[in-house]
Amino acid sequence: MALFAAGSRYITNFDADSAWQAAPAVGGIVSSFAPGSTSRLKFSASHVNIVFARSASLNGNHMETLLTKAQKLIAFSLGVLLVVVVALSTLHLGYLIALDIWKPPRFIIPVQDLLEIFSFFLLILIGLELLETLKAYLKKDVVHVRLVIEVALIAIARKIIIVEPATVPAATMFGVAAVVLALAVAFYLERQASKD
Repeated sequence: MALFAAGSRYITNFDADSAWQAAPAVGGIVSSFAPGSTSRLKFSASHVNIVFARSASLNGNHMETLLTKAQKLIAFSLGVLLVVVVALSTLHLGYLIALDIWKPPRFIIPVQDLLEIFSFFLLILIGLELLETLKAYLKKDVVHVRLVIEVALIAIARKIIIVEPATVPAATMFGVAAVVLALAVAFYLERQASKD
């Protein structure tokens, strides 16, 4: 049986049976002892601590690597899906434009249809900006603040285009104006910071 001295940096009076059982836990430090024999052994406890610390560090790095790979895989999958959605949306937009041009009176698009088309355009632009954000994340493992602000600006511009001022309360319009102002200030500050 091993005897531990309180406050001591060493473990003494080490029994070989206990050492044989404990060997796997400490990396086989005492694997040279045969079971049944008794021997006095003195070794630094700090060495065991170093072994345990290195093992924990390796496990932590391995988990971090796995999480990073999972993040990259998810971001890549999102990018592929977004490409499919943007491509199909572009085809749908072309189909809508062709219908509006061909239906009587031909080659004349009503104002309401124009607003819907412009809204669709901005929606596709939002998808393209999201693709740019994902591309920057995959390349540099960072999300650019400017791209996020640009996506928000395009989204709020789309909202302004499709909204009917006569049917929207004044408080909502003031709220939209406040969001536009806040995004404009954030975009300006981000540009100034990038210049510096």
